Amino acid sequence: MSKVRVRFAPSPTGPLHIGGVRTALFNYLFAKQQGGTMILRIEDTDQGRFVPGAEDYIVEALKWVGIGFDEGTHVGGPYAPYRQSDRKANYRQYADQLLSSGHAYYAFDTTEDLDAMREKLKAGGMAPQYDAVSRMNMKNSLTLSEDDVKQKIDAGEPYVIRIKLPRKEEVRFHDLIRGWVVVQTSAMDDKVLFKSDGMPTYHLANVVDDYMMKITHVIRGEEWLPSAPLHVMLYKYFGWEEVMPKFAHLPLILKPDGNGKLSKRDGDRLGFPVFPLQWQDPATGDISSGYREKGYEPEGVMNMLALLGWHTSDNREIFSEKELIELFTIEKISKNGAKFDPEKAKWFNHQQLMLKSDAEIAESIMPELIAKGYHATPGYLEKVVGLIKEKITFKNEIINKSIYFFEAPKAYDAQVSAKKWTVQAIQYLKAFADVLEQNKEATALELESLFKNVGETIGVGAGSAMQPLRLALSGEGGGPPIFEMLHLIGVENSILRIHTAIKQIALSA
Repeated sequence: MSKVRVRFAPSPTGPLHIGGVRTALFNYLFAKQQGGTMILRIEDTDQGRFVPGAEDYIVEALKWVGIGFDEGTHVGGPYAPYRQSDRKANYRQYADQLLSSGHAYYAFDTTEDLDAMREKLKAGGMAPQYDAVSRMNMKNSLTLSEDDVKQKIDAGEPYVIRIKLPRKEEVRFHDLIRGWVVVQTSAMDDKVLFKSDGMPTYHLANVVDDYMMKITHVIRGEEWLPSAPLHVMLYKYFGWEEVMPKFAHLPLILKPDGNGKLSKRDGDRLGFPVFPLQWQDPATGDISSGYREKGYEPEGVMNMLALLGWHTSDNREIFSEKELIELFTIEKISKNGAKFDPEKAKWFNHQQLMLKSDAEIAESIMPELIAKGYHATPGYLEKVVGLIKEKITFKNEIINKSIYFFEAPKAYDAQVSAKKWTVQAIQYLKAFADVLEQNKEATALELESLFKNVGETIGVGAGSAMQPLRLALSGEGGGPPIFEMLHLIGVENSILRIHTAIKQIALSA
């Protein structure tokens, strides 16, 4: 069996949708699991839809998620070039081969001719397609004389080259996800293979490049399933059936609150990104949010995408990249669409954060801390991370949600102070501050014991002063374990904060 070779082949027509990232990921996981080769090919034959910056965006986005390539536009390889506009000279010979074998023909129809044909067919209750029946009433090399065709070409009259499909033939191929797919050519168009601008269409370029690059498996989105029978016919007409790649058409990623494919509008409407990186439209200047800029971890995004349409036998949810590669199989990909859940995406992000070491997170957020004007040793910041990370979803929340570890509170939660700041609480905190003065080296466990002892001494329940103590230390009503927080802030700083709170909250009451 040939070594596995797969490709991800996006078009640079705008930002890469998160569904495209998942397609790239499934190709990547399959290639690595099989010890094969992963290729990035840019399919830019539609020059009218080319968007400046889109190709660089695609490369950067895939790199950020963690998807690497063995061959491609940015790494080279033995089948270069990997950008279809740079391979333009390759395609005409294959279009000519189909013309010579009678499997393609010239078509000189104008836009007006095509519109009139479609309207006439629709009026007659027929499918408005250019096929084995309708082509015989159009201006093409099947209806024109050889001399007329030559004269038109010599005169520079615009033309396209269309595939010539049989009127009624069964096209069968096996999809690794969907099983056998059977289509009648009577339901298919004579698609354009070569355009009047001298560029091939997706269909011709795709098949030729897959053949020339020795692609063994085509793993792509469900939206390309209707094109697959045409591609199968091209492999047949070129005589390449024995090396035709195996097909696997991935299920759609569906919108969270209804039917249909996930779109940018869904993200805008519901407030979550549908692109891996932030994208600024070069034409309008409009900015679309990205997972990276929103603070998502690339490992979490990879994990989340892997489970949109794929699962393991034990329904595990958290995987490292290595585990995904080891466990991935096409057989476990579902035929049904996978509904996107933005809250689940956040959950995956939190889980990945919990797997990271406190030191790794601390190192990554230290520049942000310094930029905000705070200073801490790496060891101190690491301890802060350890206390706070269970409470956050995104790494970029840590500094803002732990600011009291770096400075005394400047304000106090009004709702908590109104409910919990009582005469008894003040009495308790004063007594606890006095005890702290004598126990400045106490551990977190010892601090908790000392706090409870105060209540027993003054005859007040410890519960009445627990949240006021947190309020005095942090200004907030919730947070990490309170005595671990106190110990990290330091006993002396904590005593000062308690006395300050007693003065300020009492004055504002």
